[in-house]
Amino acid sequence: MIEEAIHPKDIYLRSDRFPHIWCPGCGLGIVLKSYVDAISKLDIPLDHHVLVSGIGCTARLPGYANVDSYHTTHGRAIPFATGLKIVNPELQVTVISGDGDLFNIGGNHIIHAARRNMDILVVCVNNFNYGMTGGQHGATTPEGARTSTTPYGNIEHSFNLPYIMASLGASYVARWTSLHVRQLTKSIMKAMKMKGFSFIEVISPCPPNFGKYNKFNDGLSQMEFFYENSVLDNNADLSEAYIDFSGKRPLIVGEFVQRIRPSYIELERDLIKRAMEEP
Repeated sequence: MIEEAIHPKDIYLRSDRFPHIWCPGCGLGIVLKSYVDAISKLDIPLDHHVLVSGIGCTARLPGYANVDSYHTTHGRAIPFATGLKIVNPELQVTVISGDGDLFNIGGNHIIHAARRNMDILVVCVNNFNYGMTGGQHGATTPEGARTSTTPYGNIEHSFNLPYIMASLGASYVARWTSLHVRQLTKSIMKAMKMKGFSFIEVISPCPPNFGKYNKFNDGLSQMEFFYENSVLDNNADLSEAYIDFSGKRPLIVGEFVQRIRPSYIELERDLIKRAMEEP
């Protein structure tokens, strides 16, 4: 009898759901790998990990990870994650979702989670468009970029995600591309060890939509852009860290913020303790 070969990471994956549904050249498989590699190297028990997402291509990712996961309504991943963390602070709660879900539909929720320094990790995979529904532009679409709804170029200023999160008081803020596999894995591990709100932006290709409108014929061509234009600068002026696919501005990546601040969970515990001690 021949024993079936088991991959070393099978314990962390729902292998019965493979092959995945993502398009060729999409960076989401890389993000899933980095998440799995990170949790496999940490001493956090697998049953303490919870993965939450909203709606979109990225939001399918928790369905492939062998941890407790929640696929929530569009834009509402953060409230679900917040509730889980408050009810059971011992859980490692991670949100992995897309830019459309987190910053367009769910923008109000993420800014308040960062403001409160809620003790969760948010990984935002930014592909600059609504990839699942036809490639429409959104709040992260770079100025001048073409999409199905901006065929002559986007005239709106885009969100600068690390700058927003840093300004709201997040404990940890980083940005990588799907080319920076090892850095992303280490970043996820570091963020999971920190108290408070942690945010990682992952810039990722979307070949069938954003790519085809912006002269990236496949995922590899956009990866080559990342390779040629990414500049590591942990001390960057985040107000200047806008994304520009014209090649005139470098693509700033790195770990920008690492600071110790009381998390919401810690402040809540202190409040309860003080309230119980009052006569």
